[in-house]
Amino acid sequence: MTGVSTAAYIARRAAQKERVRILYRRALKDTLNWAVHRHLFYQDADALRERFETNKHVEDLDTIDRLITNAEATYNKWRHPDPYVVPWAPGGSKFHRNPTPPSGIEIVYDYGREDNA
Repeated sequence: MTGVSTAAYIARRAAQKERVRILYRRALKDTLNWAVHRHLFYQDADALRERFETNKHVEDLDTIDRLITNAEATYNKWRHPDPYVVPWAPGGSKFHRNPTPPSGIEIVYDYGREDNA
């Protein structure tokens, strides 16, 4: 019985660590959206890291779940309304600017060279 509970504990802790990792990465990327200059971003990133480090010592699984849920709610409340999107990524200004040609159109890449036959 203890093997099952140990396996369940390890699985739950792994899921919690994954949720915290994903939340931290999302929050860090969103912090970059709010910062106007890089030196301001570094200060905000340090403050964010401190907020995560303060609860690093917590061992109770239910408390950890509650902390993660509260942090996710806070993140969703303070997400940037207009995040930066890389221009060539989906949602960016250059995404699919030059669509693929329709089928039946052949693109020739020989640039006017003649066949030496």
